Amino acid sequence: MEFLKLFIVALMPVLKVLLITLVGTILAINRFNILGETARKNLNTLVYIVFSPTLVCSSLAETITLRNVVKLWFMPVNILITFLIGTVLGLLVVKLTRVPPNLQGLVLGCCAAGNLGNLPIIIVPAVCKQSGSPFGDVNVCYKNALAYASLSMALGSVYIWSYAYNLVRLYSPKISKEIKVDDGSMVNLVLATKTDPENPSTCSTGLPVVTADDRSQPENHVKQFEIQCTMRDGQVEEVPKKKTIVKQLTILVDKINLKVLFTPSTIGAIVGLVIGIVPQFRKLLIGDSAPLRVILESVVMLGYASIPAMTLLVGANLIKGLNALGKQLPLVIGVIVVKCIVLPALGVGIVKAAIRLGLIHRDPLYEFLLLLQFALPPAVTMSTITQLFGAGEGECSIIMFATYSFAAVSVTLWSTFYMWLVL
Repeated sequence: MEFLKLFIVALMPVLKVLLITLVGTILAINRFNILGETARKNLNTLVYIVFSPTLVCSSLAETITLRNVVKLWFMPVNILITFLIGTVLGLLVVKLTRVPPNLQGLVLGCCAAGNLGNLPIIIVPAVCKQSGSPFGDVNVCYKNALAYASLSMALGSVYIWSYAYNLVRLYSPKISKEIKVDDGSMVNLVLATKTDPENPSTCSTGLPVVTADDRSQPENHVKQFEIQCTMRDGQVEEVPKKKTIVKQLTILVDKINLKVLFTPSTIGAIVGLVIGIVPQFRKLLIGDSAPLRVILESVVMLGYASIPAMTLLVGANLIKGLNALGKQLPLVIGVIVVKCIVLPALGVGIVKAAIRLGLIHRDPLYEFLLLLQFALPPAVTMSTITQLFGAGEGECSIIMFATYSFAAVSVTLWSTFYMWLVL
């Protein structure tokens, strides 16, 4: 297929995204104020809790089988690679542009986390529907595209809320202040060099011990530095290392916020995978003769509302960055170069190497999606994360506005090149 035809095929879905995004931006300006702050929050809640999970669930349930799961095993690895390389490139941006400490987590998160949900689930199925699509039969291509993009959305949600979330958390001003306060309170540590029979509160470990009488120290540090001892026949005896390790792991597991990892989209993906993989559930819910097909059909109807709602929200949120674009120009340019130029180019080498090593089965549409995952602008979820920690909400809007404006051209060009490459 000629390069110009491929360019037109790639351009059409991007133009659709831009047009709907423009509508969202217009609805958010003060003159109309239809998508004001309160409306955006309510719509965002609906998308987050209802629309996205139902779209992911229905798409995976209808198209994913156990055989497909085995074939698609490389996708989570591919997404992890995009996050790791993006983080490394983000560190270079931080060093070269001298990003302030309070914005470093934002920059690293934007460079690492791509929009693995909204754009692939819009662009990839839309490419299949274009006349002259290079991916074969329209119906088969569309179903597979929805399945691939839905899995990408689910995996992206897990990575964003477990990886990018913690990047921003570690660099947020609130966390930094807490660390400084805790460091300043680490006093009254006793260094015991040998066991003192008259004072059984010390252990001959050569490690710092926190005295039991010091109640001013934070509970975290007491747990971290306390050497646990037991009394046996009047002698001090250390607790076995195995028990200490088990106790520390138990404390770590208790502190993990599972609610952050298991977002509604992730839960929807799990439910969809279970329905798709287990034959009994497929017979009950999927197909014209399924007795409970009305349930899945209702879920599908809710899922259809996800794409336009998410796209409108992207446009409505971008308006925040219009007024202050020039103030953070070096930072913004650095993120654009990483997300729209360097990372997509590196993705070509990584995916091609995986194909040569036999890690990816031969499927042009699947290869196209893996390549596209490297060329996506920052995840819209980053704006939500920055609001949670109060770490550069305004700067995040600026980055979103600039990168998505540039991505209108870059995603089209990279998509055209990727289609030419996989055919």
